[in-house]
Amino acid sequence: MSSSTLPAQRIVFTAKQQVSLESFEAGAPAQGELLIRTELSLMSTGTENIVFNRLFDPGTHFDKWVRYPFYPGYASVGTVLAVGADVSGFAAGDRVAFRVGHRSHAIAVAANCTKIPADLPFESAVWFPLAKIAFHGAKAARYRLGDSVLIIGAGPIGQMSTRWAAAAGAGAIVVVDAMESRLAFAKAGGATAVISAGIERAREQILEASGGRLPRVVIDSTGNAAVFAAALGLAADFGTVVVLGDTGTPARQSLTPDVITRGLTIVGAHDAHNTAEWNERTITELFFSLVTRGRFSVEGLNSHTFRPEACEDAYAVANRDRAHTMGILFDWSGAGR
Repeated sequence: MSSSTLPAQRIVFTAKQQVSLESFEAGAPAQGELLIRTELSLMSTGTENIVFNRLFDPGTHFDKWVRYPFYPGYASVGTVLAVGADVSGFAAGDRVAFRVGHRSHAIAVAANCTKIPADLPFESAVWFPLAKIAFHGAKAARYRLGDSVLIIGAGPIGQMSTRWAAAAGAGAIVVVDAMESRLAFAKAGGATAVISAGIERAREQILEASGGRLPRVVIDSTGNAAVFAAALGLAADFGTVVVLGDTGTPARQSLTPDVITRGLTIVGAHDAHNTAEWNERTITELFFSLVTRGRFSVEGLNSHTFRPEACEDAYAVANRDRAHTMGILFDWSGAGR
């Protein structure tokens, strides 16, 4: 069967809170491209739930981005089927990580793909985009050895943030989330203390866990606009607050007097903040290296696996049962084969 007639499938949002599986032609790789058979894709529950439920204000970048049909997803791993002209470094059979939506087959620019080490399972490698996003937060935080860090939110981005802080040599890593079931994952990833509480009620526990001082770095990974003001009040004098969770309602993020009176630095971090040194390829390669060397654990983070035809159930679970979800995978093995 030629690549142009592969019976490919992909997940699509056809309207607010409407998701289905559709067929499409995968096509053939053009110059500089790869045709890839997807093995697994990982739902980005924060971003995809905002989009699925249209939880964003008019005029925001979400509002400008989301048009129907909308094809969600950006975390996929799979096997190269065919290589386009002028591609070097890749061959059919290579295992690769790539940034394309939830689909059985994909055309991807080779320069944006990364080979997966032979001893790294697909189930671990598929976390690479969320690790990359959190890396930008860690970079913005400018971690020092022995640093004190507060991470607000223990969802997928918060989990990745915890692991980067640990890999960077932070001394105190406190993770706060109202959903207690998520905190065990944070402890496994390097948190020195976890607190099950709403952030507005956690100050005294944070102080106790941080040796009586507020943390120098606060990472807001939640994407919840209401958390921002609390985050400002929990950073040490002259500390840094990193806004890592991307909210759909930025107008509701309010400054407090802490910014002026205590000399705080506020810095945003985003998936698109790539540089010549740190970009899709280099961050992913670092992540893969740390995971294979046992310095960045993603073991146990995948909580649910769905077949693509059960995509309605997958998004229902992601919305209805957040306290008991972490990594939600779509298993494409067998789809369009």
